[in-house]
Amino acid sequence: MRMPTPDAATIERRAEIVEALRGIVSGEGVIVSEPERRVYESDGLTAYRQLPLVVVLPATVEQVAAVLRYCKRMGVKVVPRGAGTSLSGGALPLADGVLLGLAKFNRILDIDYENCCVVAQPGVTNLGISKAVEHAGFYYAPDPSSQIACTIGGNVAENSGGVHCLKYGLTTNNLLGIEMVLMDGEVVRLGGKHLDAEGYDLLGVMTGSEGLLGVVTEVTVRILPRPTAARALLIGFPTTADAGNCVAAVIAAGIIPAGMEMMDRPAIHAAEAFVKVGYPLDVEALLIVELDGAPAEIDHLIQKVEAIARQHSACVVRISRDEAERLAFWSGRKAAFPAVGRISPDYYCMDGTIPRARLADVLNRMRALSERYRLGVANVFHAGDGNLHPLILYDANKPDEVGRAEAFGVDILKLCVEVGGVLTGEHGVGVEKRDLMGAMFDDSDLAHQQRLKCAFDPDGLLNPGKVFPRLHRCAELGRLHVRAGRLPFPELPRF
Repeated sequence: MRMPTPDAATIERRAEIVEALRGIVSGEGVIVSEPERRVYESDGLTAYRQLPLVVVLPATVEQVAAVLRYCKRMGVKVVPRGAGTSLSGGALPLADGVLLGLAKFNRILDIDYENCCVVAQPGVTNLGISKAVEHAGFYYAPDPSSQIACTIGGNVAENSGGVHCLKYGLTTNNLLGIEMVLMDGEVVRLGGKHLDAEGYDLLGVMTGSEGLLGVVTEVTVRILPRPTAARALLIGFPTTADAGNCVAAVIAAGIIPAGMEMMDRPAIHAAEAFVKVGYPLDVEALLIVELDGAPAEIDHLIQKVEAIARQHSACVVRISRDEAERLAFWSGRKAAFPAVGRISPDYYCMDGTIPRARLADVLNRMRALSERYRLGVANVFHAGDGNLHPLILYDANKPDEVGRAEAFGVDILKLCVEVGGVLTGEHGVGVEKRDLMGAMFDDSDLAHQQRLKCAFDPDGLLNPGKVFPRLHRCAELGRLHVRAGRLPFPELPRF
């Protein structure tokens, strides 16, 4: 993995930088000692580690703005960080960069039931929003598996999804507005409580921008009334191909389940051993299909889904009889990642997205790759929208297995692009997929994306080394921009 060459001059000025940051954020808000910085040396992609130059934990927007202004003036790199659950290395620190942690931004600022929205600081957990409104019959729809720990600001940075994204969308479909601080310390608001914003879709630009454009300090999200009822089907298949074909057939029939998840045999066995909810162990693939809405509608759709499943050789069909059983069906899926952690010293969680109709083909080819690299793989993924999460099993204490796991992951992602998919569904590019961007974009595509980066951060100080395999100087890109006859990037709304 290539990262920007550490700036020796910045490292030499470390004491000066620490003193300046302590002048902005007092008390324990600046972390300097090596043992304390060690906590921040990686995010969820633990294969890559790097001690940050210094960690700063601001508590106010003014402090965030002051830190960024100082770093811009002094040419110091900044890596924003939320809860650190990123699985693509998006929050990997830099040896010559300030790590800007937003853990202290952990309050819900406003709950507006009339406008069906919540205003929260970026350090509020995803699940925390749903917990705050559940007494009134509302919830926040996107629910990544890490929702108990991941923060809403990180969800915006990665455009996170979850098991219910098929029907209710990703973060971008449930985000109404943000407050953000640019690298020069300017505070900007995009969107708000209204359903749409005028002009360019800058809110869409920021969603999934992985900390490269600005630091989010406030988020306004849409909340939804809880469905009247919800029931789930647990469906077992003799082959993964049957399960994949069933997924495509359900969607083709015009049925949009609230959630549609799939696990293969290794994942099923790991999850059942972990949570013991009665998953069938004599099947090759398991589908969990959840339907919500009015009870009569659910009853009708359950019959249709069951019929489609049996047409595709389903050998086990269970329908939840009550809420407890529905939650039991989901508990194994929600716990699948830690469950797999019990059967392997380490695992590498991938994130690619493919057309639903190619599920069976991709799973078969992935099995062949598993044999080629002599490494096991457990598949747990959002089948309804084709977002794969293969878990490659390896032992980090064996260097040859580390290398094989990385090569296996590269081939999985290239396979996703080959069949018409994309490199990532919700985990982001970060450093993990950065050097694979050329498999999906040509040099012209990447240059245009970097022009956008330059419009927000012309000095390239925000989260450098992520997403782009090769960085161009902004001045050079600016000349290309004018020569192409394109309009300058619009002025951002400030206040």
